[in-house]
Amino acid sequence: MERQMEHSAQEMAQRIQEIREKMALAAQKAGRCPQEVLLCAASKMQEAETVRTASALNIDLFGENRVQELVEKLQHSAYGEKPVHFIGHLQTNKVKQVVGNVALIQSIGSLHLMEAVEKQAALKEICQPILLQVNIGGEESKSGFAQEDLSEALETAQRFSHLRVEGLMAIPPIRETDEENRRDLANVRRCFERLASQCGQGAEMRWLSMGMSGDFENAILEGANLVRVGTSIFGARNYP
Repeated sequence: MERQMEHSAQEMAQRIQEIREKMALAAQKAGRCPQEVLLCAASKMQEAETVRTASALNIDLFGENRVQELVEKLQHSAYGEKPVHFIGHLQTNKVKQVVGNVALIQSIGSLHLMEAVEKQAALKEICQPILLQVNIGGEESKSGFAQEDLSEALETAQRFSHLRVEGLMAIPPIRETDEENRRDLANVRRCFERLASQCGQGAEMRWLSMGMSGDFENAILEGANLVRVGTSIFGARNYP
């Protein structure tokens, strides 16, 4: 078992090194500093021990999609000294398990959810950093604000004293070509730049979170400074 874990650690380290090299190359192509782009290890469906092993490797933070997994891994101190973000769909009845336990909630995609997070943060007497999720493809199957509703969302968030907007997150539609994918990503960046000019007290557009295993290089080329990579680090997920 120990040899198997060591082998897994070596495999993950090699995968992460390859991802880092691709990230750096994309940043350099875009005329940016590679160090400004953070690597978020999306640890959905990974066991606590695997996550603990990954926490010692060259990643910047973890991202969790499911509240139950987040709680379990926190109980096992699986993340080590690395920050953790919540990056999945968050139901309002589970907000209290997330607020205050993550460095950033990336997936605030409705005013109803935003209000629930504000109320829980107020109860805990903290300020919870969030990202606004934009549904850039207008897909009914995905959460997030429509592009035309982002300004209202930002204005609403800035009226809440226990939230701090720190940027945008997006999951673009699956496209057949890089050109189409980059067009979506560029659209997200334009939304980010527009909102940055509208920020007042209680908001600062620091993070543009977009790009996953299949398109993180494109995302960096289009301005992302936070990419969420799971399969390319941990391997294919075994869905039940």
